[in-house]
Amino acid sequence: MSTAYVVVTVLAAAMAGFSAASVFLRAQWVVQPMADYGIPQSWLPFLGSAKAAGALGLLTGLFVPVIGLLAGIGLVLYFAGAVVAVLRARWYAHVPFPLVYAAPVVAALVLA
Repeated sequence: MSTAYVVVTVLAAAMAGFSAASVFLRAQWVVQPMADYGIPQSWLPFLGSAKAAGALGLLTGLFVPVIGLLAGIGLVLYFAGAVVAVLRARWYAHVPFPLVYAAPVVAALVLA
């Protein structure tokens, strides 16, 4: 296991965890755009849980690689779905935001 893999994986998990916490705490700068994209408020607990599970899975993957792989794939799919939601809402300027969160996850998968 390389140092780069550990650092990138911990960074990816921290970013996904921060994103999950932002949803759970209903941070206005997260919740309002999601409402603008047409995402129902009732989905927020599930979306936050998916990100939190992905973050924990990435960290667990440092010890059980298959868990990290599955968590990374799940997070990439989650953030790809976020890009689709942003595009469907035609908020093209917001497309980079989910990509910023997906990038370290993709890097961790590549380094694994």
